[in-house]
Amino acid sequence: MTLEATLLNLFSFIPPWLAVILIAALPVAELRLSIPIAILKPPYGYGFDPLTAFILSIIGNMLPVIPLLLYLEPVSNYLRRWNTWDRYFTWLFNRTHHKHSGEFEKYGSIGLAVFVGVPLPATGAWTGCAAAFVFGFNFKNALLAIFAGVLIAGIVVTVLTVTGINIFNRV
Repeated sequence: MTLEATLLNLFSFIPPWLAVILIAALPVAELRLSIPIAILKPPYGYGFDPLTAFILSIIGNMLPVIPLLLYLEPVSNYLRRWNTWDRYFTWLFNRTHHKHSGEFEKYGSIGLAVFVGVPLPATGAWTGCAAAFVFGFNFKNALLAIFAGVLIAGIVVTVLTVTGINIFNRV
């Protein structure tokens, strides 16, 4: 069973509009999966028009952003009380700073928006929140950059989905 079919079955007991929002709020799936599921016709999706799919997915993808931006630091500080978690966060932050600090220092909020906006695995709002935390973005700049990135990714995924459906309908 595909991931899409599994999610459709998992959310079959709730209204389709709410299912799209919840799928978009999930880490990894985000709107990269919720938009195609929302647009595709049953039994592969919900059959929403592209604009509705886009709006519902943006709402869902942004739902976890504010709590993540507000609570990543306190949760990290709390977990650092234990040696294992302290070593893990030290390793993660050092590795992330070493690999990506040049880009984030050079491009700042625009770099964060582009990072979130590229619809590839390991990018997106969840990872953008983690990057904003690691690189010390203030809440307002991080929220605006992540929102801009989510809009960019939403546009790209919507266009690719609609284009792909149109191509396959012609074949």
